Parts: sequence; structure tokens; C-alpha cells
Amino acid sequence: MKVNIRLIYLYLFSFIGLTILVIGLIRMVDLGIKVFVFKDADKFEYSMPIPVEGGKDVIDPKTEKMRQETEQTRSRQRETSGSVAMILVGLPLYIAHWRMIKKENKS
Repeated sequence: MKVNIRLIYLYLFSFIGLTILVIGLIRMVDLGIKVFVFKDADKFEYSMPIPVEGGKDVIDPKTEKMRQETEQTRSRQRETSGSVAMILVGLPLYIAHWRMIKKENKS
């Protein structure tokens, strides 16, 4: 096996693609575990007072619960889109460079 700059480049980018793919898959598994096993793992308890007449601030529990559920859904969607993007970038990067490496090694 001869070592040259092109082969080093191919191994490097193959490794980068595989790394991105693995990170994306880890994030997807993490999200799945949060959604199906540890359902309270990404719930946050914070509230925003609503000003009412009389000078006191009151928190409407129904509105607060809906807002938290909406934010949780948005957070999961952001995490999913990031993970899918990593997989969609990492997989072709890895496969393309690994195929080139196999061709280089045959000749």
C-alpha cells in the first residue's frame, strides 16, 4: 500500500464523514430515549407572570402548560432537523471517500 497526499486526504474526509454520521445518530438515539423512555428529561419549569388588574401578577396554568408543550415540541423538532442534517451530510461524505479509498487500494 503506497501512502500519498491523496490517500491521506481520502482517509481524513472519510473519517470526518463517519464522525458526523455517528454524532447525528447519537443525537437521534438521545432524542428517542428522551421521547419514549425519560419523558420528563427535557421539560423545564419556568413561568412568566401575567399582569392583571389590581397590581398582582398571576400565572395562568393552562396557558403556561400549552406554552411549555409548544416549546418542547419546537425543541425536539430543532434537534431532529439538526440530527437528520448531520446524517444526510455525513453518510454520503463517508461513503464517497471510502469507495475512493477502496479503488486506490485495488490499483
